[in-house]
Amino acid sequence: DYRREPLYSSEEAPPATQNFIIPKKEIHTVPDMGKWKRSQAYADYIGFILTLNEGVKGKKLTFEYKVSEAIEKLVALLNTLDRWIDETPPVDQPSRFGNKAYRTWYAKLDEEAENLVATVVPTHLAAAVPEVAVYLKESVGNSTRIDYGTGHEAAFAAFLCCLCKIGVLRVDDQIAIVFKVFNRYLEVMRKLQKTYRMEPAGSQGVWGLDDFQFLPFIWGSSQLIDHPYLEPRHFVDEKAVNENHKDYMFLECILFITEMKTGPFAEHSNQLWNISAVPSWSKVNQGLIRMYKAECLEKFPVIQHFKFGSLLPIHPVTSG
Repeated sequence: DYRREPLYSSEEAPPATQNFIIPKKEIHTVPDMGKWKRSQAYADYIGFILTLNEGVKGKKLTFEYKVSEAIEKLVALLNTLDRWIDETPPVDQPSRFGNKAYRTWYAKLDEEAENLVATVVPTHLAAAVPEVAVYLKESVGNSTRIDYGTGHEAAFAAFLCCLCKIGVLRVDDQIAIVFKVFNRYLEVMRKLQKTYRMEPAGSQGVWGLDDFQFLPFIWGSSQLIDHPYLEPRHFVDEKAVNENHKDYMFLECILFITEMKTGPFAEHSNQLWNISAVPSWSKVNQGLIRMYKAECLEKFPVIQHFKFGSLLPIHPVTSG
């Protein structure tokens, strides 16, 4: 069935014979950022984000799409992480932020990550598990600082990208990757952020897009391209958000912000307020992609934590 073709046709050896490695940091100083921007990892990562951006264009979350076994298993993995939050209630402590129970929750993931990933990856690809599991562990926040930010979100996208590269996820999974897996991931991250009062990692406060996420705004704006009546100006309108958030990731993000923050929207979320004045969703989408590159992917404090292995390699792009 041609539609089960891989999302990436890689020139490299088939995964079974590939030498998987434990990913490690490679960007140690600001001048190293050039290495990152020229890397195969950067090209594949941004290519993955943009492929998914095209895949969800104009589609509602309630759209009928194919759900493969791999997708179901990924959702089950995320459900496990969710259940562990319920089993690890916040502890009483003097400080309101950064509840230390998060460290207990994280320790469980740290211990179980490879077993969880092994439930998603078929046995003949078992050698890939330790490499891929690193990205899962990096995607849920930092247990020392009890914070979460766009670098952690990027690690989850990298985790999904790696699963595509080894052929676990395929071309016809792309809508489900965003609507089912990434959406479930977002729900679990919001629960973590709320339950343990996590700090935003490297947030630009009121000048940032959002304290915690970026990708759902990109993919969420793509969903709204050519919408018959919802325009960017509508996302600051409470009624429009309440009536449509179950269909659109972007509006779900706005709803979460308004639940978490008090005061006028224009004050607590100035960047988004500005975006609501942009005339069309395709302009919003293009602008957010540019902003994501500039504010996240080209910022040393974010990328210094990114890890590189055999699937997302630091070596320069091989033209093929």
